Amino acid sequence: QVQLVESGGGLVQAGGSLRLSCVAPGSIFRLQEMGWYRQAPGKQRELVARISRRDDTNYVDSVKGRFTISRDNAKNTVYLQMSDLKNEDTGVYYCNAWPPVYDWGQGTQVTVSE
Repeated sequence: QVQLVESGGGLVQAGGSLRLSCVAPGSIFRLQEMGWYRQAPGKQRELVARISRRDDTNYVDSVKGRFTISRDNAKNTVYLQMSDLKNEDTGVYYCNAWPPVYDWGQGTQVTVSE
């Protein structure tokens, strides 16, 4: 069973920054395009950013220019640097492959206050 472990969330004021981390097993990390997903309260989970094995990145329009996804293959870790956070960024953030084929981890809660 593949275990994905997210961390780095927290409570931050609007305009602030956070960096999320996700550790994935090496067996999948190096072979997969990876993504960060967000589930806002009362909404479905959505993909917000993804990164290919060649470091090509793609973002949902609402986070472009504010979020940066990156990966460290040596550490089997994918990051999401979030800046200029807004209230609408509040939610639980998860990582998974793209498309998501593994069991979801616990996620990490991000709460942005006005």
